[in-house]
Amino acid sequence: MDVKSKTNGLRLAPRKVRAVVNLIRGKNVDQALDQLEFLIRRPAAPVIKLVKAAIANAENNFHLVRENLFVKEIKVDEGVKLKRFMPRGFGRATTIQKKTSSITLILGERVVGLKKSEADKQKKDKAMKVEKAINEDKKPEIKKEIGQKAVNKGFVKKMFQRKSI
Repeated sequence: MDVKSKTNGLRLAPRKVRAVVNLIRGKNVDQALDQLEFLIRRPAAPVIKLVKAAIANAENNFHLVRENLFVKEIKVDEGVKLKRFMPRGFGRATTIQKKTSSITLILGERVVGLKKSEADKQKKDKAMKVEKAINEDKKPEIKKEIGQKAVNKGFVKKMFQRKSI
């Protein structure tokens, strides 16, 4: 099963994004993320975000195993161009094109049909229930004194109160 993820309107030129994207084509997702983490290019951050989103889609929506996924296809297309003008000599103006890109990522499986087992799902659900129960125990108590009116606190305290109670 193929998992698709897409980003549109990325404010980077497609030529620069393609240079980064070509490094990860055909690699396992973990290798691709490692490669992108240490790359010092501006398009690396949005591509990392896109790969992580595709992995999350594969794991949560299709119950696929992360270690079995690889970058099957990734392509960068040109998006809309934002047209701006720059003043030049003799009263002229020239156009500047601010280019955008759209990236389409398709993750494939190395071994087709390998999915997480029901036991893994049940373990995950049980762990989430335990974590939820722990978080509910940590809720702070609601103080009841806050809503009550202050009585006989003196003229000075009433004079310099920030809010009326």
